[in-house]
Amino acid sequence: MTDIQELLLSRIRDVADYPEPGVMFKDITPLLADPAAFTALTDTLAGIATATGATKIVGLEARGFILGAPVAVRAGLGFIPVRKAGKLPGATLRQAYDLEYGSAEIEVHAEDLTSGDRVLIVDDVLATGGTAEAAIHLIQRAGAEVAGLAVLMELGFLGARTRLEPTLAGAPLEVLLTV
Repeated sequence: MTDIQELLLSRIRDVADYPEPGVMFKDITPLLADPAAFTALTDTLAGIATATGATKIVGLEARGFILGAPVAVRAGLGFIPVRKAGKLPGATLRQAYDLEYGSAEIEVHAEDLTSGDRVLIVDDVLATGGTAEAAIHLIQRAGAEVAGLAVLMELGFLGARTRLEPTLAGAPLEVLLTV
């Protein structure tokens, strides 16, 4: 394990039985509260953005906003929020996706992404991959190229990597911690 991985992991708190019995929630708020750890995370993700040639950062609601915005600033790139449906004013592109029990939709402002953009998607946790997959489709529908997906943590036992690799079509999936 690298020094950055040890630092990040040491600042993530396990919360048993949240939000329901049997679930071990990975709480990143202690990491965000530690300026050294948050800076190390931001710098690492900004390095990934630079390495992928990204021109914009997309953050997925809601914790992807917390991580993606400072990454965009650090890398000198624009930040684009991908929100739950109905939260953005104006013309949007919308993408539906399936959840464990039901479905949901995300959207982005139609004019925020163009055919010349290479977009790095940033989020905190990769679980089943449904939201990330929907974001990839949304970015592609906007005419932009997906430069990659970068996440703080992957819940490896849920198999999202297998689900996403065909959709990423060779773009990298960068994971700092697998739990």
